[in-house]
Amino acid sequence: MPSATPANPEHPSESRWRTTRAFLRSDAGHAAVLGTLGAVLITFGGFGSGAVRRRDPLLEAMYLSWLRFGHGFVLSTLIVWIGVLMMIAAWVRIGRNARAQLIEVGELRWVIAAWTVPLLAAVPMFSRDAYSYLAQGALLRDGFDPYAVGPVVNPGILLDNVSNVWTTTTAPYGPVSLLIGQGITAVTGDNVIAGTMLMRIAMLPGLALMMWALPRLARQLGGDPRIALWLAVLNPLVLIHLVGGVHNELLMVGLMVAGLTLALDRKHLAGIAVISLGVAVKAMAAVALPFVIWIWMIHENERAQRSAQSSAPRPRRSQLTLFARTAGTGAAVFVAMFAACSLVAGVGLGWLTALQGSAKIINWLSVPTILAHIVTVTTSWFTGLRLGPVLEVTRAICALVMIGALAVVWWRFRRTPRQAVLGILVALVVIVALSPAALPWYYSWPLAIAAGFAMSTTTLMILVGLSTWLMLVFNPDGSIGLYSLPHVLLATFAAVVAARSLVTVDPLRLRSVRTDTAKTQADATSLATAPD
Repeated sequence: MPSATPANPEHPSESRWRTTRAFLRSDAGHAAVLGTLGAVLITFGGFGSGAVRRRDPLLEAMYLSWLRFGHGFVLSTLIVWIGVLMMIAAWVRIGRNARAQLIEVGELRWVIAAWTVPLLAAVPMFSRDAYSYLAQGALLRDGFDPYAVGPVVNPGILLDNVSNVWTTTTAPYGPVSLLIGQGITAVTGDNVIAGTMLMRIAMLPGLALMMWALPRLARQLGGDPRIALWLAVLNPLVLIHLVGGVHNELLMVGLMVAGLTLALDRKHLAGIAVISLGVAVKAMAAVALPFVIWIWMIHENERAQRSAQSSAPRPRRSQLTLFARTAGTGAAVFVAMFAACSLVAGVGLGWLTALQGSAKIINWLSVPTILAHIVTVTTSWFTGLRLGPVLEVTRAICALVMIGALAVVWWRFRRTPRQAVLGILVALVVIVALSPAALPWYYSWPLAIAAGFAMSTTTLMILVGLSTWLMLVFNPDGSIGLYSLPHVLLATFAAVVAARSLVTVDPLRLRSVRTDTAKTQADATSLATAPD
């Protein structure tokens, strides 16, 4: 008898297409499409209201320069804000699906890609830092030391687009950031558009590292990989500011999280090397290194304990000796990595003194500025105090408190790997809160670490509200909206709605209002048509 013909298995491409269609028909799929459209609107509106070049011949050649002025600027700004609100609404909606485990990690990665692609074509959004990166890279390209002089010594088109406050400021970034800027400006010259696009692409490995590392970090810490990706990567605060705004935080945070994940996987030297590379991008990644030493020591003690149980007991090493060995080896890896980057860039350690340049930023996102405002507002009418002198005092006090707090946190969170990671989170929050100045995207540093932990619904709601508020308190052109009361009130209202939306589909009870209205109209119609 002839054998039965086996049924043809479904072709892999057909299976993928079927899966994609099923996802797009789901609630999470609808939200993904909504967020993608929001990103498209942000990109288009940004040509008029983003951190555009001071003179843009490309827009003029395309007859779109009207978007930058008058009614065109108002329309562009409105389009950007509509896109931002669409992305926030879509993000919260996907968050509800992630909490209900109705979306997978792989699907979230595709959504992140879909929301990122439109932003790759945008002008720098909500910040002009990209122009500073290019100008600092051009300094290194042209033989200047970016740690000794500011962009003002190298006139040209790149300098013309740097924010006035940063033209005389030396570079506060590590040698890798300067090398990236040097390489890009060597290829693109003074072409601002090409340079900005390549700078954004150069930061994308950080996004890829976060997408790889965060699910693993969440599994190691007892969190939910879906929530981790949703909270720390898909978050509009991260995508719009770090990708759309072209910030080197994206690369720094990606390297920091990836190195921490390697350390938790007991690949300590590799983890320290990767984090050290992050420090060479931006100094803040260095916060993780002292806590990685604790993780390494804990793993060594566990290994020694297992060895003692399986063989003849050996003399126990003192913890001080173990600390000296692990910390010394870690320091050697860091110095070697950082020295190699500095040697390639041909620069020294001048960026350490340049870190003080952030003091030029004044807004009440940091505790020192809040305290200075409180003192001057409440006492200026009879003391004549001005903000500047008071701010110097509050910043000095908060700096001392921050140093003490960091030492306490490092010693307090040392007993388990999970505690050590929690210590990194607390340390980053302390730094952001007590540093001389803070900007909305700085909060992406602790957010990336927090995403790995299991969190209550209340905590997630608070983080959603905070992320939304931080996303909305700056203007698309990079100017600060924190000193406009209507702006702050609207941002606060949107943040409360977003937080409530994580647990309810209709936080404003609009559907119930519509239902009640429809019911009233139906009752009125039935009364009107009822026989006498």
